[in-house]
Amino acid sequence: MRRIDVQALCILTALLLAACGGGKSSSDAVVANPPRGQLLQSPPELVTIVSAPALLLALNALANQQLLAVSGTPLCDVAVHRIRYATVGGANEPTTASGALMVPVGNDPMCRGPRPILLYAHGTTTDRAFDMTRLQGDPNGEALIMTALFASQGYIVVAPNYAGYDSSALSYHPYLVADQQSKDMIDALTAARSALPTAAAPSTADSGRLFITGYSQGGYVAMATHRAMQVAGMTVTASAPMSGPYAMAAFVDAAFAGRVSSGATVSFTLLMTAYQKTYGNIYSGTADVFEPQYAGGIESLLPSTTPRSQLYAQGKLPRDAMFSSTPPDPAFTDVTPATTPANLAPIFALGFGTENLVNNSFRLGYLLDAQANPDGGWPATTTGIAAATPAVHLRQALKQNDLRNWTPTSPMLLCGGNADPTVFWFNTQLMQGYWAARAPSPSPVIVLDLDSTASGNDPYADLKNQFSLAKQIAAATAVAQGATDGGASAVADAYHAGLVPPFCLEAVQAFFATR
Repeated sequence: MRRIDVQALCILTALLLAACGGGKSSSDAVVANPPRGQLLQSPPELVTIVSAPALLLALNALANQQLLAVSGTPLCDVAVHRIRYATVGGANEPTTASGALMVPVGNDPMCRGPRPILLYAHGTTTDRAFDMTRLQGDPNGEALIMTALFASQGYIVVAPNYAGYDSSALSYHPYLVADQQSKDMIDALTAARSALPTAAAPSTADSGRLFITGYSQGGYVAMATHRAMQVAGMTVTASAPMSGPYAMAAFVDAAFAGRVSSGATVSFTLLMTAYQKTYGNIYSGTADVFEPQYAGGIESLLPSTTPRSQLYAQGKLPRDAMFSSTPPDPAFTDVTPATTPANLAPIFALGFGTENLVNNSFRLGYLLDAQANPDGGWPATTTGIAAATPAVHLRQALKQNDLRNWTPTSPMLLCGGNADPTVFWFNTQLMQGYWAARAPSPSPVIVLDLDSTASGNDPYADLKNQFSLAKQIAAATAVAQGATDGGASAVADAYHAGLVPPFCLEAVQAFFATR
């Protein structure tokens, strides 16, 4: 699951008002196994303060008009802090993590006094050094997006890097482990709240209003966090998960049945390591799952300090081929690869090849179990929930991390697009159907499919029309550059990482503003 793709803010350093190094505070004491959510450096490190004029100038200088149009003119200066806090790993082992605390500063009433908190979950990354305080040099731009859309508009932004990234002591990342990832988010929030007010923003405080959002992997994490906080009786004002694999069991069942998503080799590698470290029983050895050329170092491969492109070039991970192009059994020829829906068939086909990641033996065992113990929401809808008694350990773990087991009581916006080749829209539809049968009337859940046809009374008609135009422009640009498929491949490549996020974020910003 790739992440939001925005041009790097390459000139931001020269525009910053101030920058502080990583010197430790006198109260940065070492405590053996500190409690979850404890701030490990108090006060937290001030990384930089960026002024509203500098941020506006930087956005204009980069011609990033779409982001500027969505965010609006920055109202506040933003003090960016790095927080380090105690949390746990997938197996509940004590560890540490870090993240960004962005605090609005200024004389505008939106920039001081009690302000709402925006808790943000970032998308999938293979970069071990990933850091949401890094406004400069992040090719995915999520830190800049949170600064422009929310912190500069008066939200206190808390954005964890997650355990396993940046300075975290954990040797792996608990990817899509709902219990751990929600604990990580809550622990970051606890630590951030204990740091407020900060010396750089002494007049800015927590108002008690909390909003949660995230994209792709972060969409899943945002929903899991909302669920965990609701169960714990904690206040969630509203949430807005975007393009996430919420119904995990169905999502992976579909992949094994030939609907291989874009970026699946990376996601599956992260997932298998996370679930093995968390549950300990997914496989006896990596060769049970992976082809021999990958099995040896797969558990320690991701996240990595080596760029993903180099991992592909070094033969440590296949770029696209998740499964063998030879069916594991003749009975599964028609799903090697799947061919429906037709618009996604070219994406599915890329997931099969000769230098594939997962061996046929493991795929066959998984498919047979999916036949014997089918998911209740895919490929046919019965119970609407994950399989009752899956036998394969991976499917048992997926059921444990599937989010079709709760109903939100606070407002929620689900946003995405129905032609997404990375996180398939049917996943959001499963959540919509699950809640339609269980949520109170009127439901607190709004579902926005950017790629659906706008009706006359549709409150999102303008956004859908703008999204359609953005796709047309992307296709036309590709054709002008020599594409012979009408620009279809260019649209597919940009869909999840570049086309959907700005429009979903515009909807999220408006949704939160009215709550």
